[in-house]
Amino acid sequence: MHEYSIVQALLTQCEDIAKENEAESVTKIIVKIGKMSGVEPHLLEIAFNTFKEKTVCDGADFVMNVQPLVIECKACGVQTALEKIYYKCPACESLDVKVIDGEDMFLMSLEME
Repeated sequence: MHEYSIVQALLTQCEDIAKENEAESVTKIIVKIGKMSGVEPHLLEIAFNTFKEKTVCDGADFVMNVQPLVIECKACGVQTALEKIYYKCPACESLDVKVIDGEDMFLMSLEME
């Protein structure tokens, strides 16, 4: 399960940011997870809750915002957020589309004390 290695990297990043800002603890973490990122939100949450103990994030709220896949049609220019994953423009049915969002995971913000 690669969610464990993702959480370990996330906790390291949080510890570095807290140290840079002379914070004693992180109280809230907000991440954005794209539907096509390959990250399972439920498993990520379990991994976070398992590994956060005895770190600067112990006790922190973990908020995950799941980002739908967003495509832009190269034929008609329409941007669409898709709930179901398919690479076809719903406006003109072209297959010539570009992914705009929904393939990555980002640390969006931290609240620290």
